[in-house]
Amino acid sequence: MDLGELTAEHVVDRVVPRDPRISPDGRWVVYVTAPVGRVDRFPVSGLWLAPADGSAVARELSVGVAENHAPRWAADSGSVFFLSDRAERGTAQLYRIGLAGGAPERLTEQAAGISSYVPLPGSEAVVVVAPDPADRAGDPLVRSVRPGSSRVCDTRARPDRLWLLDLGTATLRPLGDLGDRHVDVVAARPDGKALAVFTWSCADHATGVFEPGLHLVDPATGETRDLAAPALEASSPAWWHDGTEWHLAYLGLTPPGLIGGTAVFDDGENLTTGLSVCPLELTQVDDGPPLALFAEGLDTTVRRLDPATRTFTEIAQVQSKELTASRGGRAVAVVVSAGTEPEAVYAGPPQDLVRLSETAPDGSWGTQRRLHYRAADGLDLDGLLILPPGKTASDGPFPLITLVHGGPRDRYADRFHLGWYPSGQWFAAAGFAVFLPNGRGGLGHGHAFAASVAGDVGGAEFTDVLTGIDLLVKDGIADEKRLGIGGWSHGGFFAAWAVTQTDRFAAALVGAGVIDWPLLAATGEHSRFEAALGGVKNSPITHAGRIRTPVLIMHGEDDTNVPLSQAELLHCALGEKHHEFVVYPRENHSIRERGHQIDVLDRSRAWFLDLLA
Repeated sequence: MDLGELTAEHVVDRVVPRDPRISPDGRWVVYVTAPVGRVDRFPVSGLWLAPADGSAVARELSVGVAENHAPRWAADSGSVFFLSDRAERGTAQLYRIGLAGGAPERLTEQAAGISSYVPLPGSEAVVVVAPDPADRAGDPLVRSVRPGSSRVCDTRARPDRLWLLDLGTATLRPLGDLGDRHVDVVAARPDGKALAVFTWSCADHATGVFEPGLHLVDPATGETRDLAAPALEASSPAWWHDGTEWHLAYLGLTPPGLIGGTAVFDDGENLTTGLSVCPLELTQVDDGPPLALFAEGLDTTVRRLDPATRTFTEIAQVQSKELTASRGGRAVAVVVSAGTEPEAVYAGPPQDLVRLSETAPDGSWGTQRRLHYRAADGLDLDGLLILPPGKTASDGPFPLITLVHGGPRDRYADRFHLGWYPSGQWFAAAGFAVFLPNGRGGLGHGHAFAASVAGDVGGAEFTDVLTGIDLLVKDGIADEKRLGIGGWSHGGFFAAWAVTQTDRFAAALVGAGVIDWPLLAATGEHSRFEAALGGVKNSPITHAGRIRTPVLIMHGEDDTNVPLSQAELLHCALGEKHHEFVVYPRENHSIRERGHQIDVLDRSRAWFLDLLA
């Protein structure tokens, strides 16, 4: 690929690996590959297999036009389970395939498909999570409120149920006694004698997520025991044994507020209290204590739980968002990238990884630099600067585009930044310098840092970003007269907020951005979380009359996270002022269709080229 001519088609047709799974015996890695964009409304992804030592090239394990995903190993490392919609596009069923490949064996025929599954250790059974057979899509929407109860659920939302698939008889039966609760996440204990089941009160996310449950289910008898309610947004469960008894660790939102960092919980105890880092993922190790990925500023590290001290010890630095481990935890599989190195699958001991996949394009990318600076109040901050390919800081000043990340509970890590959304390498290839700031409210600096934006989005985090821009202007990298700002989701909110506070920016991009916080709390998927972030005073619509900067507004027509009404508010408020409003049909919060992704990239680049030239 000639990166001097990087096109939107190059970006969205780029094949990216994900979900690497190392076999229990540590000898093999299976992973998924898929292009960034999809040609129609159904995605297509492939399943690949490689020896974990890199001794042979990876080969495609399952062939066919389908979405093949969620691979999981059988206990004997001799076959792979996976979900696929090859029989009926859009409806995933469970399959199994041997390491030699060939035609996979179909294991389920659920009308509504399979949501997730867990092979049950020590048995010929699989625990399946699948929608309730009753289809309520045509029913009226009823949200019933009762005095003294906080439960207000959409009665049409179809809850996921727990099932047990007997591979010997090919029968699927209901498992456990969870009432009408919605099954969210399941983890099988390594001895196969217990399941940890995390649930919501109902499948309606706006309500159910605030009433979580944790249950212990015996897969042999279905006996169900309710445990203490877990932290909100529980995920990444991992069983481990201390030599005497079993423990269950998981990730959850740090209490007591709704805004903040994640924590590792075990037996009700927060194991990461006071740390200046943030856990990202917890990985079960069947014959040992769990591993975890931690966000540490711009870096990502692998840590292991020390059973004696119940603290996490760093064992390697790996720029990855995913982690799986072999049975004993001595080998792992990850997807790694760096500033100028696209994503690839690696495996082996965490300190000595071997590259397995060859999906990344060759070429020369824009140089990526780490930035460290202090906010106006002295808080330590970081971020990234990407320069145009072949350029150095001495070639400045450049037109500068600042891209604010989503979340706000997210971050820019020192990884490769190129995607369907307006991203760093995309704009750098067009001659822009790109600033990727990590203002307060994000991950990588502990809970207090992440929680500091509660009720104050657009406050100190706004000055954090401006301080970084000031430094780039002072250092001769950014041209003060050619500054742009943009982002998607929370980044879209930030861009809209920025142009209500200053005329400093010559162009702005608002992608799926929040314009009215109270309205979003009433109509979006995350209800109380949104209400805890902002109100009328920090809603861009409140100050929209001040906007003088040209604004490009982009939004998915079917966005349930940040509904289209948010973009329509901004469009109407801008009236005859210079702006462009683009709505993508059939799209939710993220833009998925290939043609729409190409339009997002080309349109955003043309917008900034026109206004910052």
